[in-house]
Amino acid sequence: MKEVLKRKNPYLFKVKYITTAGDFIKTILDAYLSSQEESIFGSFLESLAIFICNHVYDGSKSSAEGIDLELVKDNTKYIVSIKSGPNWGNASQINKMRDNFRKAKRILGTNTASSPNVVAVNGCCYGKENSPDKSEYMKFCGQKFWSFISGSESLYTDIIEPLGYKAKDKNEQFMEEYSKVVNKFSLEFMELFCDTTGAIHWEKVIKFNSSMIQDATP
Repeated sequence: MKEVLKRKNPYLFKVKYITTAGDFIKTILDAYLSSQEESIFGSFLESLAIFICNHVYDGSKSSAEGIDLELVKDNTKYIVSIKSGPNWGNASQINKMRDNFRKAKRILGTNTASSPNVVAVNGCCYGKENSPDKSEYMKFCGQKFWSFISGSESLYTDIIEPLGYKAKDKNEQFMEEYSKVVNKFSLEFMELFCDTTGAIHWEKVIKFNSSMIQDATP
């Protein structure tokens, strides 16, 4: 519970007028799990795309920094950076991706006559992009991306059914464990951050989260 609390903005929860330990714990836990799910599922979709491309175009995981996939189609070599969705990064992160594309092209020796044409692609597993040509790279999203790495126009919808395999059973197992954690964290939170009347002691919460004194646990 303490580790989750350290990562979240306590001022936000005060503004949202959260008054019970259970609601507080559910809010910070859900926010934490949401960010974890994005990261985990993003890695899964990246692996799925590489697996599919390997079978269709003999694509492979790239060893170049910031590049996830390499494949050759029609005498053109593609270097691909895979992201979950189209709005994945800020300006500095996008610039970093551009730098990675430039470095990868240099490593591949694109200045030699024998090298195939190299095209950089920012592939996004969902969403749309109406202007795919970004000068230094192409941006393919959703259907366009899955079609690009597989040759199938319908793959982006075909993968929905298998992704949901046994989802109901797994979700029930998750909710059972989730409820245990909420109860456990709520009890711990009440012992540390609620006063004798049962009200949340917000000053203690803020101090634990943000005090210069290391681990300012009451």
